[in-house]
Amino acid sequence: MTVPSLTLSDSTTIPQFGLGVWQVPAQDAERVVGEALEIGYRHVDTAQMYGNEAGVGAALKSSGLARDDFYVTTKLNNGLHRLDDAKRSLRESLDRLGLDNVDLFLIHWPLPTRYDGDFVSTWQALVELQDEGLTTSIGVSNFQPAHLDRIVAETGVVPVVNQVEVHPYFGNEETRAATRRHGALVEGWSPLGQGGGELTDPVITAIASELGKSPAQVVLRWHLDRGDIVFPKSTHRERLQENFEVFDFALTSEQVAAISALDKGEAGRTGAHPDTMDWIPGA
Repeated sequence: MTVPSLTLSDSTTIPQFGLGVWQVPAQDAERVVGEALEIGYRHVDTAQMYGNEAGVGAALKSSGLARDDFYVTTKLNNGLHRLDDAKRSLRESLDRLGLDNVDLFLIHWPLPTRYDGDFVSTWQALVELQDEGLTTSIGVSNFQPAHLDRIVAETGVVPVVNQVEVHPYFGNEETRAATRRHGALVEGWSPLGQGGGELTDPVITAIASELGKSPAQVVLRWHLDRGDIVFPKSTHRERLQENFEVFDFALTSEQVAAISALDKGEAGRTGAHPDTMDWIPGA
């Protein structure tokens, strides 16, 4: 199956579907990523805070794939937002990944209550890292509309993506709209929810039954049909395979709308709120 690619605002392309490795233990990362690559995944989304970049890199190295045949994203650790720390951290990530550059580097969280609220300087650090060729593209994660507006207004540089929590019970529509208003694409983390009940919701299970697909496949297809980028996580090969089999069908506009209508607004959020999230590992 061929994964569609989307064009980013910097004219590069990104696979619309990939593998997320959040909560994949370091000791399992090489196996999980290797199995995903065997299945056909070509986009891996990791982060410094995940602690598994080395395993991702080992799998990529042993895959035999040419560098141009896979796409790698990593993200800045919350404790490394200052200019010199951010720059050093990406070089360290590249060493762990065994790469000369990553395709996409993101600020993981804006942390507006930390660093005197100065996430603009952190964004400027990513701009400089891009200029140095250590990352092809730069973006953000968990940025609220006001955060996006501020970095664009103060630097003139628009992130190519904003990776935020999105799933049927939490559409995060205001942030999705703001992201697209700036010409950036939305990446949805936790695309299947975090045990919130989406996969047993009667609306979704009915559509799955009608299409002969699993509820997870239906939800992933919903993301894709709305134009977002997704990278579901699993450590089980059979689930990796199932998640990947979403390119031989599409939802009708009515089915997309029915799933979108399940949005619970803020009550559906399962992760931390970006306005107050201030956790720094080890602090």
